[in-house]
Amino acid sequence: MERTILLLGDPRLYEISEEVKREELESLRPVFTDMFDCIKGIRRDYGFGRAIAAPQIGIQKRLICILTDKPYVIINPHLEFIGDERMELLDDCMSFPKLLVRVSRYRHCILKYLDENWVEQEMRMDDDMSELIQHEYDHLDGILATMRAIDNKSFVMKK
Repeated sequence: MERTILLLGDPRLYEISEEVKREELESLRPVFTDMFDCIKGIRRDYGFGRAIAAPQIGIQKRLICILTDKPYVIINPHLEFIGDERMELLDDCMSFPKLLVRVSRYRHCILKYLDENWVEQEMRMDDDMSELIQHEYDHLDGILATMRAIDNKSFVMKK
């Protein structure tokens, strides 16, 4: 089911999410499906979208779904940055789909997480995937790309 995505200014987007507990896993499975449906809906409506964090649909859990080469369910993620190399880019977000924000992100990171079967996983992420996971990880801590803007001229409206 395609849920309503919370928009910029909704106070729930600024809350810190709680870790998922093992006993919650089965009850969250329908949420995984809903999150993937939201990604597909944003792609249909706005032409972008690769991932969503649970807080964006009002669920304050440390849960991210990514839909790239295959679907990924990321539970209780932990990020480690590799080196100091950073990149600047215009970041978009499902919670403000017509706004781009210039931000600086680490170019390389290691993502450690539990998958949908509660199995520990580890992935190296570089460039656009590193940026993507940093963006979604920020959502789990109540941080939006607007809060990471390089300066007050870092905002661009899409047509």
